Amino acid sequence: MGMILSAFAAALGQWPDPRFRRVVLLGVGLTLGLLVLLYLGVLATIQLLVPETTDLPLVGPVGGLDTVLSIGSVLLMLLASVFLMVPVASAFSGLFLESVADAVEDRHYPALPPARPAGLAEGLAGAVSFFGVALAANLVALLLWPFAGPLVPVLFWSLNGYLLGREYFTLVAQRRMDRAAARALWRANKARIWGAGILMAAPLSVPLVNLLIPVFGVATFTHLVHRLTRR
Repeated sequence: MGMILSAFAAALGQWPDPRFRRVVLLGVGLTLGLLVLLYLGVLATIQLLVPETTDLPLVGPVGGLDTVLSIGSVLLMLLASVFLMVPVASAFSGLFLESVADAVEDRHYPALPPARPAGLAEGLAGAVSFFGVALAANLVALLLWPFAGPLVPVLFWSLNGYLLGREYFTLVAQRRMDRAAARALWRANKARIWGAGILMAAPLSVPLVNLLIPVFGVATFTHLVHRLTRR
């Protein structure tokens, strides 16, 4: 746990780095933009499908249903953003992983040789793949939530902690070793990496804070990869 907290503290301490801030702000902007577009799509669908006046049995014509649903859609999107934030923010962060890891290594590990650069196509494929896995896993978890009761946060953090830890750690490690070695390093330290993933996943359930966590998560796992490799 000490190694995890130390790596996270080092990631937070790099906030003044201009390259680091640029990636954070760009990721936040793209994530907010996608969520706004998604909400506008839901709103347009409501306006298109729900009539201004609806005839209800024993009541007669009732107006304003579309307005009520539009207001309710705001609350629905706020709730949905908690579930969508993990796959959406993580997918965008995957696109900028190279920039974040480079900034961390330049500051904390300057003696390292250049990393194997990941091409745009590889980064995009990885982001899309992780988005699909994370979205599917969270949709399944959503179906289980009514039965989880007070264990809902534990379910959310554990599931996404595992996904985030495995994906981020493997992607960062592959910059310095082949995929087989990266997977072997992950398996040898699975419990520790899962714990670090949970540390990233817990703030993802907090609106606004969750916009910042994915980039700091990449930085944290960059530190973990190098510290575990040395160890």
